[in-house]
Amino acid sequence: MTADDEYKSQFLYEPIEGVERLENYQPGGYHPIQLGDHLQSRYRVIHKLGHGTYSTTWLARDEQHNRYVAVKICTADSNPKEVEIVNTLTRPHCPADNDFSGKTMLPSILDTFSIHGPNGEHACYVTSPARASLSDLKDGSWVRLFQINVARALAAQLVLAVDYVHARGFIHGDLHMGNVLLKTPPSFDQLSPEQLYEKYGAPELDPVIHLDGKPLPPGVPSHGIAPIWLGEPSEKITLPEARILLTDFGEAFSSKEAKSESHTPLVSRPPETRFEPNKPLSFSSDIWSLACTIWNIIAQRPLFEGFLATEDYMTREHVDTLGILPPEWWNRWNARPENFTEDGRPTKRNPYRSWGDRFEDSVQLPRQEVGMPLFDAEERGAIFAMLRPMFAFRPEHRSTTKQILESEWMVKWALPEYEKIRKGD
Repeated sequence: MTADDEYKSQFLYEPIEGVERLENYQPGGYHPIQLGDHLQSRYRVIHKLGHGTYSTTWLARDEQHNRYVAVKICTADSNPKEVEIVNTLTRPHCPADNDFSGKTMLPSILDTFSIHGPNGEHACYVTSPARASLSDLKDGSWVRLFQINVARALAAQLVLAVDYVHARGFIHGDLHMGNVLLKTPPSFDQLSPEQLYEKYGAPELDPVIHLDGKPLPPGVPSHGIAPIWLGEPSEKITLPEARILLTDFGEAFSSKEAKSESHTPLVSRPPETRFEPNKPLSFSSDIWSLACTIWNIIAQRPLFEGFLATEDYMTREHVDTLGILPPEWWNRWNARPENFTEDGRPTKRNPYRSWGDRFEDSVQLPRQEVGMPLFDAEERGAIFAMLRPMFAFRPEHRSTTKQILESEWMVKWALPEYEKIRKGD
């Protein structure tokens, strides 16, 4: 097989940058959408917001209520449980729910319907649109940092949102910055589609080209569309703009279910998924990923670094940062002798980067270099004191969301910044 044949066996269509994998427009996969489509004779498709493995999300104008909405169109073979979970979490419950401000940080489902198309039956649901994910805001920045007051407020809201999800008996299962979005401002609905295009850019249509020169099947769109960018560089986000939505409940599950497989990205996946693969995940598995996400919010780079990393590489990062694994994990880790001595000293490589080193070179130095305020010694100590028990190797030793909310950093620094946003409503 030639390199060209191999390429064609992997790709049926010319890939388009920023666009979902076009091969997934097949029976069971994505539903083809065109700009201007009228869904339910009500939602006019204006632009694309994004895509995931199991859905594409579109910006539409709700012509009944004269506002913008996000319409998520699931693949025909996707599990409908996400809609059920979000509905369960956001529908009115008992008055005690009013004690959880985190409920306001979840996307309320405004409407649900289904579309029958060439690739099957697709569940669709409508929510308020969001500007961009926190990871997209960092990707749109050279600095890759949030202002210090914004970072505190984002972290506080994320803990409040997870606290509410856990209180309702669910584990999110996929916490990372790509699933934390910024809400659109109230003025957003007042833009006409023309003004929206003028401000953020009109959609660019790239023709979908079959590598064999064949005509496109009926289930494949004629054009690919890259998502609209409603964000701005992370350092430019102001405190009043720093209002989050915790999204993507496709991996979420009830604490009554026995689920042991994690699809969280490797850099924020809890270690028990590797060393105790048959043990059901629990609230504490979210806590590890939550700690990784909080670090990402305050730092320029992840705590555990590993672009395209292996499991062994990530375990090495964990030990470098946090110390020796529990004895039964340590003894079972086959690659341990290549990386560490029995007592945890690195072998055949430079001294490891400790927890403190990582704070200096990922948080403080990058802030200093661009003239941003630094975390002082007292706040740094409070951040460490909050995060360290969240990173306990044994899941049962990790903090709960309630304990995190009572930590010194949350009480003295993070929650007060969120209060300023709330009082501005």
